[in-house]
Amino acid sequence: MSVRIFAHRGASEQFAEHTRAAYLQALADGADGVECDLHLSADGELVLLHDDDVERTSNGSGPVSALTIAQLRALDFSSWKGAAIPEEYGGTSEQLLTLDELLDILAQAGRSVELAIEFKYGAIFDPRLVDATLVRLRLRGWSPEQSTAGQVGVSFMSFHPDAIRHLAQEVPARHLCQLLEEVAAAEVREELDVGPIAGHTMAFLMRRAMAAGEKLLEDGVAHIAGPGVEYLRANPQKAAQWLAAGRSLRVWTVDTREDLALCQESGVAEVTSNRPAEIRALLQAR
Repeated sequence: MSVRIFAHRGASEQFAEHTRAAYLQALADGADGVECDLHLSADGELVLLHDDDVERTSNGSGPVSALTIAQLRALDFSSWKGAAIPEEYGGTSEQLLTLDELLDILAQAGRSVELAIEFKYGAIFDPRLVDATLVRLRLRGWSPEQSTAGQVGVSFMSFHPDAIRHLAQEVPARHLCQLLEEVAAAEVREELDVGPIAGHTMAFLMRRAMAAGEKLLEDGVAHIAGPGVEYLRANPQKAAQWLAAGRSLRVWTVDTREDLALCQESGVAEVTSNRPAEIRALLQAR
């Protein structure tokens, strides 16, 4: 079975995630599609960033939602990676992208390309981000049934079951991906830097959200199951059940020969990788 490759935040092993350089490199690497995360700026622009603040991936500080697009463009989102950006991939000030700018890049690929948009949320779901995204896509000629904008096929992903339920009011299930992850209390504590009680509480809430997400897949609200590779490794029977029910699998983040082999053995149709060129080479070799 052919496996399609989505570049995770672009070719993010080589260049800073979500940057112009990362996405241009992903296309050059032959990725079938790309993945991005979205946030709303203070003035309502849809910007490509993973975190809800800018500390980790820029030389600035503060929540994305408190900064205007002009303030965000004044920051350096690429130098932290330490990778020299080729001149044809733009200067430092051109690396931050909006959704429109990413769609422009994909439209110029000269071939059909997939775009997987992820909506990130904490405990509380706010529909404004999803709604603003659908409005912006409609201005690009997108409609829910076909879910394409020109040569760009669009699918939507989230860990938050309420985001998938909200999307399902307009978007057919075949374009919706419920993301899933293996939840360990110790890892939650370390990631959030909280004590044991808070860590176990957060892990409980995350497991409850995962159970709700699994139910959405079982009920056919979403037709794409998006487990992390560790979830797939720990729950092979669930993957088999979803495939038997006509669902497809899009697994993240697949960066090694071993993880790719697991996906191929499990009947996975799509993988998301920080290293699209390497995964492409492994697929061709196999």
